[in-house]
Amino acid sequence: MVLEQQRPNWHEYFLLMAKLAATRSTCLAFPVGAVIVKDRQVLATGYNGSPSGSAHCTTQGYCYDGVNNCAESKLPSRAVHAEANAIAQAARHGIATDGATIYVTLEPCLSCLKLIISAGIREVFYETIFNSGEKAQVRDFFIKEGLVTLQQIHLSPHIAQKSADFLSQPISKNDDRNSRSIATP
Repeated sequence: MVLEQQRPNWHEYFLLMAKLAATRSTCLAFPVGAVIVKDRQVLATGYNGSPSGSAHCTTQGYCYDGVNNCAESKLPSRAVHAEANAIAQAARHGIATDGATIYVTLEPCLSCLKLIISAGIREVFYETIFNSGEKAQVRDFFIKEGLVTLQQIHLSPHIAQKSADFLSQPISKNDDRNSRSIATP
């Protein structure tokens, strides 16, 4: 295999970051991660979970008293969605998102899609489909108006396996050919 083909392409690279952000999710129903990017630079990341200062569902072991996860209930989710958290993170730090791209592990819900559009983010790349039926019709209306583009993407099996291998063991090996001297305090 050509060495360049062993590297993730830019879409895979940023999707991997979104998937890594999703590991921080405190939502019991749908762990989701998001990464906002502009000019191939990460501006902000987000994951879904309870609002700042509120008890995490993963800490409590439930979403609401008597409800193990919001997907099993008619109650609305307690989670702030990953996209909203990424946009809020950028705003808190004075980072403009106009003209940016967002990578998410789950297609944005309509509320998040409207927020994405309002934040000036024009491209959405997602891994898993979420919207269907009437929600997909509304999504498609925004696309038809030219407000945003959405594209489903996936990791290649090779990159997924390579990433899993990298995450499961140290990347740098300490051997005679590749050792460095590190000063200790």
